[in-house]
Amino acid sequence: MRESRFADRDEAGRVLAEAVATRAPELVGRGTLVLGLPRGGIPVARHVASALAGELDVLVARKIGLPDQPELGIGAVTAGGPAVFDHRSLSQFRLDPERLAPDVERERAEAERRLRRYRGDRPPPVIADRRVLVVDDGLATGVTARAALRAVRAMDPARLDFAAPVCALDAADALADEADQVYCVAQPADFVAVGAWYSDFAQLTDDDVERMLAAAARGPRG
Repeated sequence: MRESRFADRDEAGRVLAEAVATRAPELVGRGTLVLGLPRGGIPVARHVASALAGELDVLVARKIGLPDQPELGIGAVTAGGPAVFDHRSLSQFRLDPERLAPDVERERAEAERRLRRYRGDRPPPVIADRRVLVVDDGLATGVTARAALRAVRAMDPARLDFAAPVCALDAADALADEADQVYCVAQPADFVAVGAWYSDFAQLTDDDVERMLAAAARGPRG
């Protein structure tokens, strides 16, 4: 299990890609669909998709923040799936999901907007009866990953896995009831935050995401 930081998301993607291909060779060359969670999951996911000879696409999940501390994620929602909440956080802050309904609708609308922008005129991928792997650049609380996985599971994939270069121990364990398999390169006891495990954790733009997805859609140049 890796203990050192990744240089950047590209290195993390290459390392994760090798780990997944080694641990799950049945995913290689079998039409696996790799769904990256933008923005940071896309540069990681593109390396995984390449290693698996799979298809890269995007799945947008938006964090629902604490009303007075929006950076503190207590839930998440996708464009089409149900909202998912961290019930321990709801209890701790004495919040009812109904109070968060406006936040849920706002973030769902933003997820829909981003999905339209990122995918453009490309049709959504087929998910039913396929092997699907959801990829992010890290797993902290797990609530965003949980929302993403539930949205995909509702579309009846043949197999649904999750992968990230670095994962908090508790969060990875908690995904066991959502994903058929969870792949993590590093699961540090002193996790703290995803960004702490990257030397370069620069923020990406929508343009960056669009460029990577467009390049993957064009395929390798021969």
